[in-house]
Amino acid sequence: MVAMSSTDRFDISPEQGRLLVKLARQAIAYRLETGKDLPPASKLPEPLSKPGAAFVSLHKGEDLRGCIGSLLAKKPLVETTMEAAVDAALNDPRFEPVSREELDILTVKASVLSDAEPIQAANDQELIEQLRPGEDGLILHDGKRRATFLPAVWENIPDPYEFLANLKAKAGLMPDHWSPTLHFARYTSVTFSDEGANHPSD
Repeated sequence: MVAMSSTDRFDISPEQGRLLVKLARQAIAYRLETGKDLPPASKLPEPLSKPGAAFVSLHKGEDLRGCIGSLLAKKPLVETTMEAAVDAALNDPRFEPVSREELDILTVKASVLSDAEPIQAANDQELIEQLRPGEDGLILHDGKRRATFLPAVWENIPDPYEFLANLKAKAGLMPDHWSPTLHFARYTSVTFSDEGANHPSD
């Protein structure tokens, strides 16, 4: 399954997206089975070899099982995705580590992010008026506090005011918090999923 919104950085085909998710799952399985990192794949499609920002989320049915990623395109997209997959499975502080047996029943989703675009706003209302519900991921930064919601979060929090309030809470801020040091940026994403695949025989 491929869920897409506009992205200005990558042109990734459904086949390339399926490969990216497959490599993410293989990276998790390899770490769980050997305790080592999966060696980088060779001869990958160009879009997967370019620097890219990505998040990987793991799902058990409708429930989130782990989600970690990078907002900065520092490494090749495939490396960013594989590292995020392992971290989502083993190092998300909200969840217990995933077991090898459990991995086979989880859905892996890889979200590739566009470049972040700063949003200029003097208050919550001005910010919300610029948001595109269902399309924008949002980054909050205030001093040492930082948080982000992927565009997919709109599916569970469709109201923009609640979306912003929950993002502030995620960063450890009060819902009505505003300060001159509070900054926002938005991005779009393209998400690839292996939902419905026969994982144990991959």
